Amino acid sequence: MRDGERAQVGIGTLIVFIAMVLVAAVAASVLINTAGFLQSSAERSGVQAADQVTNRLVEEDSVGIVDAASGTVTTVEMTVTPAPGSQDVDLNDTTIQWVSYDGSQQLVYIQPGSASVGEFNWTTLRDNDGSIANDDILNHPIDKAVLTIELGSGDQPSELEPGTKAKAIIVTGSGGKTTEALVVPDSLSQKETVRI
Repeated sequence: MRDGERAQVGIGTLIVFIAMVLVAAVAASVLINTAGFLQSSAERSGVQAADQVTNRLVEEDSVGIVDAASGTVTTVEMTVTPAPGSQDVDLNDTTIQWVSYDGSQQLVYIQPGSASVGEFNWTTLRDNDGSIANDDILNHPIDKAVLTIELGSGDQPSELEPGTKAKAIIVTGSGGKTTEALVVPDSLSQKETVRI
C-alpha cells in the first residue's frame, strides 16, 4: 500500500463527511422552521377554539309575548348573560340563527328605527359598570341584556303558533355558540306572555 493512495481515500471520506454534515444542518434548519410554524399555528387555533367555547352568551329566560287577536306569539324576548369565564362580548357583533317549522333565517342586530332583512334588537337589563350603555359590551358576570325578536312582520320569521317549536342559535363575534330550544305551550288563550 502506498501513502498517496491512502491519502486520496482519506480526502474522499472527509468530503463525504462534510457533505453529510451540511445536509443534516439544512434538514435540521427546515425541521426547526416547520416546528416553529406549526407551534404558532397551533397556538392560534387553540386561542380561537377557547374563544368559541368560553366567549358566548348564556340564556337565562325566554318569554313569548302573545297577540290576543291572532292567538300566536309575535315577540320573543331572551334574557342573556356572559358565560362563566367569558371575555367581553359585543352585542352588536352577535347574530342569531332562527330555525322554525317554516325554515331558517339569519338575524343581525340593527339599530332601532332602521330596517333590514332579518333583525333583532337588544336592551340593557343590568349593567355593572356602564359598558353596555357606552360600548354595547357585556363584560361582567352580572351584566344582562334582553334580545328581542319581532315575529311575523316584513321579512322577519313567522309568528309561532301554539304547540310549535323553534330554535335560536346565538353566535357571538368570536364564534361562541349557544343553542336554545323554544317551545310554545299548546294553549295561549287568555295569556299575554308565556315562558317558552
